Amino acid sequence: MNKRILIGAGLIISVVVLVLIYQSTKGSSSEDVEVLTEAQFGDFIIDVTTTGELEAKSSVRITGPNGLQQAQIWQIKIDDIVEEGTLVKKGDYIAKLEQTQLMDKIQQEQNDLSQSDSKYTEMKLDTALELRKARDELINLEYEITTKKIIVEQSKFEPPATQTAAQIEFEKAERAHKQAFDGYKLRKEKAVAQMQQAWAERQEDQTRVDFLMRLAQEFTVTAPEDGMVIYARTWNGTKKGVGSTVQAWDPVVATLPDLNKMISKTYVNEVDIRVVKVGQTVQVGLDAFPTKKLTGKVITVANVGEQKPNSDAKVFQVDILINESDTTLRPAMTTSNTIIAEVVPGVVFVPLESLHSQGDTLTYVIKKDGLTFSKQEVKVGKTNADKAVILEGVKQGEIVYLSNPTGYESKRLIKLPEKGTSVASSN
Repeated sequence: MNKRILIGAGLIISVVVLVLIYQSTKGSSSEDVEVLTEAQFGDFIIDVTTTGELEAKSSVRITGPNGLQQAQIWQIKIDDIVEEGTLVKKGDYIAKLEQTQLMDKIQQEQNDLSQSDSKYTEMKLDTALELRKARDELINLEYEITTKKIIVEQSKFEPPATQTAAQIEFEKAERAHKQAFDGYKLRKEKAVAQMQQAWAERQEDQTRVDFLMRLAQEFTVTAPEDGMVIYARTWNGTKKGVGSTVQAWDPVVATLPDLNKMISKTYVNEVDIRVVKVGQTVQVGLDAFPTKKLTGKVITVANVGEQKPNSDAKVFQVDILINESDTTLRPAMTTSNTIIAEVVPGVVFVPLESLHSQGDTLTYVIKKDGLTFSKQEVKVGKTNADKAVILEGVKQGEIVYLSNPTGYESKRLIKLPEKGTSVASSN
C-alpha cells in the first residue's frame, strides 16, 4: 500500500514539474533564449572578400584599319562581327566595318586624280608645241645668219658703206639667234619644272587613291592568330558589337585572349585597400562552377582610386593572377575572391557580436560562469569581417554570450588588472 502511494506521489510530482517547465517556456520571450559561443584558439585569418571578373592576362588585339587618322576618318561602325566565343584560325573572317565615309573619300580622290592626270597630259602637249615652235624659230634664225653672211662676202667689192651695212645686218642676225637660243633654254627649263610639278601632283593623287584602296581591304577584319574571339570593351565597359563605334586612335574590334594565364580583375573599397598588398594569397571561386576551387595571388594594386558607377564609394582596382590553368576558365566569368591579407598564428578569437562597449575606451564580453554570468573587460587585437582577436580577458574554451542575458546591465564590470595590481571591479 505504501509502495503504491509513493509511486502515485512520484507521478504527480513529475506532472507538476513538466507543467511548470511548459508554462515557464511558454511565457518566455525570444530575448530570454541564451545564444552562446566558445572562444576559439588557432590561426586568425584577416581577409578581404570581393567579386571579380576573369580576363586573360595577355591577349592579341584584333584591330581594324590602322590608317584611319591618315585618311581623316575619325570613327567607323561595325557592320558585322562573328559571335563572341567563336574559335578561329589565323586569317579567318572576324568582322566587317562600315565603308560609307571611305567610299566617299575614294571617289573624291579619284576625281582629283583624273583632273591632275588631264592637267599633266595637257601641259605635256602644250610644252611640246611651244618648244617645237621655239626650235623652228631657231632654225629660221640660223638661215637668216647664213643669208647675211653671204651678203657680207659679196659686199667685198662694194663701197665701204655698203660693206659696213652688210656687216651690221649679219651681226644683228647673230645676236637675234643668240637671244632666241637663250630664251629657248629658259623656256625649256621652265617647261621641265612645270612638267615635274604636274607629274608630282598627279603621283600624289595616285598615291592617295592607292592608299585608300589598300585601306578598304582592311575594312574586312581577319584573325591575326588562332584563338577565341572576345569582344573588346569601350571606355565605360560595354562590349563592342554590331553598331558599335571603332575610334581611329583605338581601332580594336576584338581580342584573342591567352586562356592559359587568367586574371581576376576586382575592385576593393577604400576601407579595405589598406590591408591588400602585392603577393598576397587569394582563394578563388567560380560562380559558374561552385565546387571548383582555385588559388591565386595579388599582382597589382592601384595607387589611385576611382568612382564606382552610380555610387559615392571609391574603389581601387586589384588584379589577381590565377595559379591554375583550367580549360573551363573563360573571360567574363564571375569570381568570388578571398584575399588573405594576414594570418596571425596561435591566438584566441571570438565573434564580433560578443563584444560590447562601455564608454569610449572599455570593451567587454559577457562570459558564462556556471549557472550565472559575468561582464569581463577584454583587450581586443586585430579583427576581420566577423571575428576579433582577444589579447586579454578571455581564454580558449570559455563560453561567451552572443545575445544579452536578462539583467546584464546591473552586473559589475570586471576590469583587466593593471600592471602590478590585482583585479578590480567597477559599475
